[in-house]
Amino acid sequence: MRPKIAVAYVRESGGLLLWMLCSMVLGALLLSISVTHSGVKQHLSSTVLRSVSEALPKEAYLFLMAQELTPLRSEYPDQLSNEINLLELATNVELGDIRTLLGREIPGLGSYHTEIAIAGKGTNIGNLPVESLPPTDEQLTDQEVNQEELDVIEDRENDASDDAGSTEKKSVFIYHSHSWEAFNPLLKGEEERDAASTNENVNVIAVGSKLKKELEARGIGAQHDKTDVTAGLKAKDWNYNHSYQFSRELVKEALAESEQLTYLIDIHRDSQPKKITTKTIDGKAFARLFFIVGKENENFEKNLAIAKEINAALESEYPGISRGVFIKTKMEGNGIYNQDLTERSMLLEFGGVENDLTELYNSIEAFAEVFADYYHKDAEPVNGSGS
Repeated sequence: MRPKIAVAYVRESGGLLLWMLCSMVLGALLLSISVTHSGVKQHLSSTVLRSVSEALPKEAYLFLMAQELTPLRSEYPDQLSNEINLLELATNVELGDIRTLLGREIPGLGSYHTEIAIAGKGTNIGNLPVESLPPTDEQLTDQEVNQEELDVIEDRENDASDDAGSTEKKSVFIYHSHSWEAFNPLLKGEEERDAASTNENVNVIAVGSKLKKELEARGIGAQHDKTDVTAGLKAKDWNYNHSYQFSRELVKEALAESEQLTYLIDIHRDSQPKKITTKTIDGKAFARLFFIVGKENENFEKNLAIAKEINAALESEYPGISRGVFIKTKMEGNGIYNQDLTERSMLLEFGGVENDLTELYNSIEAFAEVFADYYHKDAEPVNGSGS
């Protein structure tokens, strides 16, 4: 039976919607009975399911198939949208989003409201970015540094060229709202899901320092804020939830002191395992990076456009280095991330808790190369003032 006949069926009697709702209710009832009355489970499961499937019109199956088969869906006229809206309203299930169907059944799934603007290779709702947990006092005071790992990267940096271009103009402000986020390979002892440290040689401040160096080597002046956010929060008697409020004060102060600052880059690291956060490209291991764009501010569209353009350039030069571009509202994070303060704001996450400095530095160099091309091409007036 053709899909257009199904439309007429729905319009005339509302039968499709009714049958789909009834099927869901009967299915739930059958499941309940089968669990509580195991003695009659086999008989009911075969009899009831057979009755439901035989009575359900073919149009209902066509409708459900059309949710996955685009060519079939395109044959439905716009009239079906009303029936779909009614179904979703009645069940609180969005047919295109599995999270709304299973979110209440699988612990934690309901909190995954992050929107995937651009999915990197392998990215799906099962491996979305995971924000780090608040650090404990023990983590911040009892961590021993893995000096051998630091020595390896120090030798590499000493061998590298340190030639810098003209960087008198500081146009990039690098900071860290979660400055404590650290990396397991840089710490001794038992590995943790959320390594934390106030030592700037083993946390994300080290990533920011490397980015500053790489940008300046390409003629882009950068200012790097190394504030220990944990100490700042404690001094104000604030908790972890005030991290972005605290870093906002740092950013606003920097912008007030220098009108030359054009780009804001907040650097973090993810909590996903290494198999998700690492990519080998031409024999070299890179810590995969990604962009977070806050949706709850007026600069959202412009910041999203920048993230998409730089992400595309990164993927063109280093296929697989990016996990993508993600959009967050206040349902899944801060939602603003200080990105309302300029039209060129980025929140970048480099690697994960299990990446080492070699992998991280490889990615920073790649990003700096691509960002420099974008920066020099952009070359617009400071702060977008137009003067």
